Amino acid sequence: MEFELNPRLKAGCFEILRRRGCRVLLKNEANFPWFILVPEVAEGIEDLHQLDDRMFYEVTLLIREVSEFVSLYFKPEKLNVACIGNMVRQMHIHVVGRFVEDPAWPGVVWAFDGRLSYDEARAGEIVAATKEYFDKLQVSQSD
Repeated sequence: MEFELNPRLKAGCFEILRRRGCRVLLKNEANFPWFILVPEVAEGIEDLHQLDDRMFYEVTLLIREVSEFVSLYFKPEKLNVACIGNMVRQMHIHVVGRFVEDPAWPGVVWAFDGRLSYDEARAGEIVAATKEYFDKLQVSQSD
């Protein structure tokens, strides 16, 4: 059976790329640099401990890579990383850059009410920067 991205994730995100057996998405929430990693695993696998050793390694490596990108590109004061899945059961991991001046600080972003969508140009800039970062990372890792 072919992997299908949860409709709620698909509707609320920009799909950027596939890497390490995961989809990398940008959440359409301009208040925070918010990425979502979706491992392409069988239905029913919802939590990190359920992954086999190889996939666990790939997912945690990708979490680190996306965290490094967010740190370099957005320069947040703090990173929040979580695999929650209470509303969308398909396994996904949030990587969110946080700033003391962001509108949800110091609370959690998923409970924040003041949603703000990206304009097309800004979303395009972030998607392009993310792809460029991972293209360079791919080249450096193949050397």
